[in-house]
Parts: sequence; structure tokens; C-alpha cells
Amino acid sequence: MLYREAGDFKTTYREDNQTFPIRFDRIAYYTTVAAAFAVVPFFINDYWANAVFVPFLIYAIAALGLNILTGYAGQVSLGTGGFMAVGAYACYKLMTAFPEMSMVLNVLLAGLVTAGVGVLFGLPSLRIKGFYLAVATLAAQFFLVWLFNKVPWFYNNSASGQITAPERTFLGQFVTGAQTSASAKYLFCLAFVFVLALVARNLTRGTTGRKWMAIRDMDIAAEIIGVNPLTTKLSAFAVSSFYIGVAGALFFSVYLGAAEVGESFGIQKSFLILFMVIIGGLGSIFGSFAGAAFLVLLPVLLKNVLVGTLGWPTDLAAHIELMIVGALIIIFLIVEPHGLAQLWRLTKEKLRLWPFPH
Repeated sequence: MLYREAGDFKTTYREDNQTFPIRFDRIAYYTTVAAAFAVVPFFINDYWANAVFVPFLIYAIAALGLNILTGYAGQVSLGTGGFMAVGAYACYKLMTAFPEMSMVLNVLLAGLVTAGVGVLFGLPSLRIKGFYLAVATLAAQFFLVWLFNKVPWFYNNSASGQITAPERTFLGQFVTGAQTSASAKYLFCLAFVFVLALVARNLTRGTTGRKWMAIRDMDIAAEIIGVNPLTTKLSAFAVSSFYIGVAGALFFSVYLGAAEVGESFGIQKSFLILFMVIIGGLGSIFGSFAGAAFLVLLPVLLKNVLVGTLGWPTDLAAHIELMIVGALIIIFLIVEPHGLAQLWRLTKEKLRLWPFPH
């Protein structure tokens, strides 16, 4: 078998602590990244971009953000949809107020605004945790949706209450608006995913990540050994909200083009991203991607099979799709509560030992 550690020697601590210590993993990773940047853009079309690749990339960023907060820091949040709305509306205000500003800066600044809001709503985590913190973040979800609905300044006094992304270019290519090509949208989102995933991986493996995990595992013991719960919890809320704000800005400007807060960023969005993290695996970078892929690809597959192949009515197929997704979530929680990431880890362990028994 190719998946072996035998003969894969390390001569420095840097090599021993790298993200992919096994040569096969490194080759697979670099091949996947090279194909994503250099091959997929030449073959992608509007259907694959809008139905699969762009939503997968954006949801992967949001799942990364929630996983940092819930999986690594142990702070439960049900306000992801509301924080995505903050990123979307901040991006919209920046795009309309500063038309000459780079689209990359619009998205990053929207993330920073969301980080500030996240820290504000993260303050209750210093006093409450568990179910009570989940209720507090749920209240933040409803408050933010209400705020963006009721204050006309956020949607520039539009009669419809919708926000619409103006056309913007990056490196000579339209990335928002009707003229945007499938490859431009895909590459713009992919660049953000690549950088943010790399940052998340390094954060979670460094001092900051160890503090988050110490607070998650036992906050009293962590405080005794010198971990400051104030800065640690608020930094988790800030980083998580930044990621979710970036996802919200991309979801509005690049993917949807126009949005209404109640429909696009309601409570169902919060639960969808939470399910991605649960199915993918808490406390796992790979799990965030696996969960996002699962819940983006599965509905597309079911729709093609039920409607396209079997010819079922669209409304019936939509209800069956919800039932199947819900049942699979329950099965995952019972059979493998650590998600797809744990299944992937077990598979790799068995491959490393094959054909010997484990």
C-alpha cells in the first residue's frame, strides 16, 4: 500500500510538527490545491459554480468560524445566521459608500465589523455557558435580523427592503453583478478559503488554540494554570465572527447578488451551519470542509435523482429531501458523534496498518 510511514524520516522538529507529516498526505494535499486553482476554473460552468462550488466554499468558511468557537473553544452559538447578516450588510454599506474600494478590502472590513459585533455579544460567555449561552446567542440572532429589518439606513432606504450588490471587479474580472463569470466567482471565493483555512490551522495548533481547548475542556483548571478566560473567550468570539462575517459578505455579494435578511440569514441558516459542524466533526478543520460538502452536495444529488431521474414533483422531492437530511443527521449523532472527521481518521489508521488487524 502507498499509505505508509515506513521510510518517511524526519530530521528536524519543523518536519515532525508539520500539518501533514506523512508524504502521501502532503502529495494529496498539494495535488488537490493545484487542481482547485489550476484545473477546475477551466471546466467550471454556471450550474456547477452556483449549485455546488461557490456555496460549498462559502459555507466552509462559515463552518470554520463556528468550529473555532464551538469545537475548539467550547462556546455554543446559535447566532451564526445573524453574524452572517452583519457581514453582508457591512459589505453592502462599504460597497455603496466607497465605490472605489477594492472588493477584497470590502470583504475583510466586513469581517472586522462582524468581529466587533461578535465580541459584544460574546460578553455574556464570561458569566454563562452551555444551554444559557446558546439561548443568549439565539437572542442575538433574532435581534440582528430585527435590526436589519427595522432600520432603513442599513438597506439605504430601499422600498423593497432588499440589498443589491453593485458590480465590482478584481484583477480586471467582475466578481459581483450580472457580468460575473463562473470561474471568477469560484476563484475569488477559493482564494479566501485557502488563506483563512491556513490561518485557522495555524491558530488552532498554536498558543491561542491551546488556550481555547483548555477553556473548552475545563475552564476552572485552565484559569488556575494561567489562561485568562476573558481574553481567551473573547478572542474566540472575535476570530469566529470574523470568519462568519467574511462568509456572509461573500454569500451576499458574490453568490446571491441580492438579499433580504429574513429569507437569506434567518434562524435556518444558523442551524444549517451548526449541522455542518456536527456532521463534519467538532474541533476539526477537515471536519468543517467535510460537513459543508456533505450538506451542499447531498441536496443537489437528491434533487437530481428524485426530480431529474425519477420524475417526482418538485414540492414532494423537497419534503423528502428534508426528511432524508434530518434522518442522516440523527444517524450521525448516534453512530459517530465525532463526525466525518473521525471516520476519516479511523480509515487512515486502518490503511496505515493494513493488512494487519487493528
